[in-house]
Order: sequence, then structure tokens, then C-alpha cells
Amino acid sequence: MADKDLRINEQIRVREVRLISDDGEQQGIVPTLEALRMAKEQGLDLVEVAPNANPPVCKILNYGKFKFENEKKVRDSKKKQKLLKIKEIRMQPKIDDHDLDFKSKHIREFLAEGNKVKVTVRFRGRELAHTELGLDVLKDVLQRIEGEYVMDKPPSMEGRFMSMVLSPKSKK
Repeated sequence: MADKDLRINEQIRVREVRLISDDGEQQGIVPTLEALRMAKEQGLDLVEVAPNANPPVCKILNYGKFKFENEKKVRDSKKKQKLLKIKEIRMQPKIDDHDLDFKSKHIREFLAEGNKVKVTVRFRGRELAHTELGLDVLKDVLQRIEGEYVMDKPPSMEGRFMSMVLSPKSKK
């Protein structure tokens, strides 16, 4: 629920509202002016919490505190999110064995960090006629990092590139 679309006090322009008091007790359907008066008497605000209901649901509460609590919830939920990065490893179909070992080591490290890895083979010029060489390279990479990945997207051609996407095995 975004705070921007919540209306408070005089912004509420309906004849009557379903009122909830500051202690969470249902007050029933009350004229808006009466609900506003009750909120002012308690030194609190009238906040529309469910504008799509018929009639809209309003609650008597301290709006500043309510807004702060909502922002705090949003911040906490953002802290719990894990940002997933996609790392890309590029190579050519005529890659040397040692270079392939080196790149495989990097792929293993990226997966261990919890990142997804896009392994790409770039074809230049006449190499495009031999895409099976690129497929062999990708299969070779999979053999070298055996058991440490889950394949999200199998090897496929995208223009001059053949790529596949791997993600780390979930730790249970």
C-alpha cells in the first residue's frame, strides 16, 4: 500500500465512511464530518485505509507514526531481498584448454557467490559455419564445473553468439 494514494482528513470527499477507532474497534458507518470531528477530538488523523471499499474504510490514527511504520516495513523487506546479478563469461570456439580451465574456475567462483552466469561463445567470420564447435566448448565447460549448477537456459544461438545461462544449486 503506497502512502501517496492514502487520503487524510479533509482530502476524504465522500458522504460516509466505515470507521475504525484508534484501538482497532469497528464504529460502523459514520458520516465523514462526524468521523473527522471524532479524530480531531482525540488529536489524531482520519486516514482512508481502503479507498476501494463501499463505503471507504477510514481509521483514526496518528498519520506520522503510521507513515513511519510503513516506511520501516518497506526498508526491512528490501534488506531481506538478495540482489541476483548475472555475470557473463565470453569465449571463442577456438579457445585453448588452459584458457577454458581458467574461465571455468571463474564460473565456479561466480556460482559459489550465488550469482547467475551467462556463458557466451562469440563467432567471428567463417566460424559461424561451424556452430557445433561452440556447442562443444559449452559442453566442455559444463563437464568442468560438473554438479555445481542448474541450467536455466540451454545453449542456443542469438545472432553471432551462442549462450546458456547457469544458476547456482540451491543450498538446502
